[in-house]
Amino acid sequence: MRILLSLAVTTGLSAGSFEDVQSTLKTYCVACHTGKTAAAKVDLTKYDSPEKVVEARNTWTHVLARVRNSDMPPKGSPAPRIDEREKFIAWVDGTLRAAACAGGLVPGPSPIRRLNRDEYSATVRDLLNIEMGAGNALPADGAGGEGFDNAAETLFLSPIHAEKYLEAARKALAYAAKDPRARARFLIVEPDAKTSPEDAARKIVDAFVPRAFRRPAAAGEVDRYFALFMGARARKESFEEAILYTLEAVLMSPHFLFRREQLNPDPGPRLLNDYELAARLSYFLFGSIPDKKLVEVAADGKLRDPGVLREQTTRLLTGFVVRKDGRTIPDAKLTEFAARFLEQWLNTRELGRDIKPDPVLFPTYYDADLQAAIRYQPILFFQEIIASNLSLLNLIDSKFTFINNALNKHYDLKMTKLNQQPLRRELDEGSHRGGLLGMAAIAAVSSYPNRTSPVLRGKWVLEAMLGTPPPPPPPNVPELKEVHAGEAPKTLRERLEQHRANPLCASCHSRIDPIGFGLENYDVLGRWRTEDAGKPIDAKGVLPDGTSFEGPDQLKIALMAKKDLFIRHLTNKMLGYALGRGLTLEDSCTVDRIVAEVAKNEYKAHTLIQEIVLSVPFRYQAGTNRRLPVAEDRFVAKGEQQ
Repeated sequence: MRILLSLAVTTGLSAGSFEDVQSTLKTYCVACHTGKTAAAKVDLTKYDSPEKVVEARNTWTHVLARVRNSDMPPKGSPAPRIDEREKFIAWVDGTLRAAACAGGLVPGPSPIRRLNRDEYSATVRDLLNIEMGAGNALPADGAGGEGFDNAAETLFLSPIHAEKYLEAARKALAYAAKDPRARARFLIVEPDAKTSPEDAARKIVDAFVPRAFRRPAAAGEVDRYFALFMGARARKESFEEAILYTLEAVLMSPHFLFRREQLNPDPGPRLLNDYELAARLSYFLFGSIPDKKLVEVAADGKLRDPGVLREQTTRLLTGFVVRKDGRTIPDAKLTEFAARFLEQWLNTRELGRDIKPDPVLFPTYYDADLQAAIRYQPILFFQEIIASNLSLLNLIDSKFTFINNALNKHYDLKMTKLNQQPLRRELDEGSHRGGLLGMAAIAAVSSYPNRTSPVLRGKWVLEAMLGTPPPPPPPNVPELKEVHAGEAPKTLRERLEQHRANPLCASCHSRIDPIGFGLENYDVLGRWRTEDAGKPIDAKGVLPDGTSFEGPDQLKIALMAKKDLFIRHLTNKMLGYALGRGLTLEDSCTVDRIVAEVAKNEYKAHTLIQEIVLSVPFRYQAGTNRRLPVAEDRFVAKGEQQ
C-alpha cells in the first residue's frame, strides 16, 4: 500500500480505510447495486474484502471513474459529502494502482492512430519541403486520452476525411511541383537524354515510399506504386502528371495516413524496432516524420541502444539555429511542440476561439500585436524551459519571463530595450509576473468575458496544475447574484461569500474559491489591480490542507510546497501526449518511476522527456496478454536508470 500512502500525503487527503469504503457503499450505493436486479449488473455487496476489489479490477476501474465524475450516485439521489467521496476515491485509486504495479511494468495498448490535422500538415511539409498548411481544410480533431487531439481514441477515419485527404494531397503535390526548392526534395530525378521517364520514376518512388511510410519499403510495395505510374503513362499522361498521380496514391495509403506498427503475435511484450521507435520519438517531439539523422541511426540498428536514444532525444530537444546577429533561437519545430502541448494542457488554445474577453470592457485585447503576444508568452516560456533544460518548477514560479513592447506596456513593467518580438527578460522583485499564473493568457482563460471568477480560477489551478479537479456542480445550483442599481457596491468576494452560505454550494466552494481569491489582483487580461468595486481586494485564502496565503506570490509558494503533485500531473499529461492515448492504471507505475527520477535530477525538463522516451510504455508493444509485464528491461539490465 506504499503508493496509496504516498497518494494521501501528496494530495493532503486521508485515503480512508476499506471500512470507510464499505460504509459509503452501504449508505449511497447498494440500494441500487445489489442482488440479481443490480443496476448495470454490478452487485457491490459481493466485494467484502480488498482482495475481491482487486480481483474485479476492471469493474472497480469503471466504478472509480463514475464516482470521480460524480455520475454515481445518480443525480437526484443522496450523495456522499465531499470528504467521504474523496476518501472513497483515494482508497480505491490507491488500491488498484498498488495492485497494478505489483507484477512489474507493462506497455499498455499501442493502438493504430490516424495522423491528426497538425501532424498531417507537418508531415506533408517535411516530406515535400513546402510551407503551406496542407491539412487546414481537414475536419478539426477532438480531444481524447489525457485531453489532447493526438489521442487514438478520437482519431477515426470518416468518409469526409477520405475526400479531404485526397483533395489535400493533390493540392500539396501541385504546389510543391511548382516550387523549385520543394521540387528538388521529392522529384529527385528528371528524365533527360540519359535517363528514361521509367528510370526517373522508379528512383523517385524508391526514395519517396520509405520516407512517407516512415520505414523501409516492404517486398513488392514500390512495384505496386510504380505500376500506377506505368498505367498513367499508358493513358498518354505526361511524366509529371503520371508521377504526381503515383505520389498522390502514396499519400492516400493507410501506411502514410496512419501510424502503424507490426502486430505482436506473442503473449508477452516486444521491444519496438528502430524505425518504429524513431517514428514514436519524432511524432512525440515534432509531430512529423523523423529527420535524416534519426533515420540514419535507425537504419544502423542503433536507436534501441539506451545511450544512443538519450543522445538523439537531447539532440532533438536542443536543436537551434544561429541568426546573423549572433543570437540563437530554438528550432521552429520545438516552438510547435511547445504550442501543441502547452495550449491543450492549459486550455489557452481556446483563447480567441470559444473564450473571448468582452470587446466593450476590454478593447485592448483586440489589438493584434497584444493578442499575439498574450498567446505566445506561455508558449515561448515553456519552449525556453525545454530548450535550456531548466527546472520545470519555473512553471509555478520563475525569475524570468518573455516580454515584448506590447506586453511591457500591458503589464506596466517599465522595461527598456524591447521590440516587437518577445524576449527573455529577468523580472524585478515584486513584479508578480513569475510563472504561468502571472501571464495574461492564464488570467483570461480562467475568467468570464466580462469579469474575473475566483471559482473558474480555483478550478483551473486544481485541474491544470495539480490534477485534482473538483467534482461537477450539483443540479439546480443557484446563480451568483448580480449587484442591482441602488444596492451598495459589493466586491466579487463579498458576493461569493453570500453564495457560499448555501450549504449545497459551500462544500466544494470552500476548496475552490480560496485559490481563486489569491489571484483576484489580476483582472480579466492579467493586469495588476488593487481594488474591486471601489474597495481594496482581499486576496487571502486557505488551502484544504490548512495552508494560508495572501495574493499570488504567496499562493505560488503554497503551490511550490506541492511541487511533486504538480510534477506528477505534468508527467501524466506528457506521457499521455507522448503515447497518443489515455493512460491506464498500469501506466501509473511508470509515472511513479518518472516522477522519482525528475525529482532526483532537480526537476529538469530534459529528465522528464528522456524518462518518458526510455519508459516501458514508450519503447514496448504489448502482446496478446496485455497484462504480462516486461520480463527484463534491457535498458535497466545494462545499468541505465529507468
